[in-house]
Amino acid sequence: MVAVVGTAASEWRRFWRVPLAGACGYATAVIHTYTLGSFLLPLQQEFGWTRAFASIGMIVSGMTGATLSVPIGMLIDRLGPRVVGLIGAVLMAMAFALFGTATGGTLNWILLWAFFAFANLWVQATVWVSAVASRFEVSRGLALAVTMSGGSVGATVFPVFSTAMIEAVGWRMAYPAIAALWLMLVFPIMFLWFRGAQDAGLKQRAAARQMADELPGLTVAEGLRSSAFYKLLLACCLFTLTVVGTVIHFVPILRDRGADPLVAASIAGLVGITSIGGRLGTGFLLDRLPARIVGAVVLTLPILGWALLLLSGTDRLIQSAAAMILGFSLGAEVDVIAYLMSRHLGLKRAGVFIGGMVSALALGSAFGPYAAAAIHDAYASYAPFLALSIGCAATSGLAVATLGRPRFPARASG
Repeated sequence: MVAVVGTAASEWRRFWRVPLAGACGYATAVIHTYTLGSFLLPLQQEFGWTRAFASIGMIVSGMTGATLSVPIGMLIDRLGPRVVGLIGAVLMAMAFALFGTATGGTLNWILLWAFFAFANLWVQATVWVSAVASRFEVSRGLALAVTMSGGSVGATVFPVFSTAMIEAVGWRMAYPAIAALWLMLVFPIMFLWFRGAQDAGLKQRAAARQMADELPGLTVAEGLRSSAFYKLLLACCLFTLTVVGTVIHFVPILRDRGADPLVAASIAGLVGITSIGGRLGTGFLLDRLPARIVGAVVLTLPILGWALLLLSGTDRLIQSAAAMILGFSLGAEVDVIAYLMSRHLGLKRAGVFIGGMVSALALGSAFGPYAAAAIHDAYASYAPFLALSIGCAATSGLAVATLGRPRFPARASG
């Protein structure tokens, strides 16, 4: 990947469209994450499923992502992120729409999620992060934050939108309606503006691959021997396990405590609203302060939100405060880990290393929602899961805080 070195202002003047288009792509990647909470109860009522079984698709999707994220990263390094992302947007819309055809059978539900998992591979964070990292050097932290803010927009919009659509047309029609409307909105932006340094003509692409070998960074073998790589994977997995598990079940958590569906969805939407500010603030700080300290704070902040839900979870103001605190960290872990990966491991094999990060994200996203549902089914309460989340977040923060100095610090602007 060919990074452009200049001032932050010059990077944004030339390439501001890339993070914006990447944000649209990343929002597409998380559409299932932030709509599942709204669909859980209708699916239970229709088919008599437990919450754990209704959430099992996240394991199918997550395990697929964990297994194949590195190969997808290698494909992106070879073909460039543009083609991969555009194909993925169309596949995601098709796969999401097909959920509306669910019959209630176990095999049918798993197969629907298997196709969705394949589609999701093509729009995972590796696609958008690799393109943006190739265009920004001085302002990489903020650029990644803007890109990953697509997930925050999704967390804000999808719970309310999906709940409203379910109430208006029923859960079966809501799936294809959401898919069609979202694709019509984001695909033109991605088609026109999403191009990384890798997305050139054949001759330029070959030259870019050759130049990538000269970029500062570790080889795959060197990266696999680095303790920083494994600390970042551990932090990513544990944090995502608990935060994604909480956010996906946030609407059911509030409904169990007496909130109306749209009220619960509106409070859950606060997660996304504050997440935008959290991401942008994190990106701003990553470019100016020691990244491992910023990361440690981001990863441990949700502890306060979980504590509020445990101590006083029925008060609407407390629920809103907890949602906002979770939002400040939600998704910022992707920005933090991607940034730290680029500084501790370099850009030479960024697709592979970020693919490893996405594998850890996928594992956490796979088992977090299922663990929350299974614990609720066993104890008729989410409280044990919230307590477990506090310990996992503390471990994540410690892993990042103990990283050493980056091997590849930011180059001065010129």
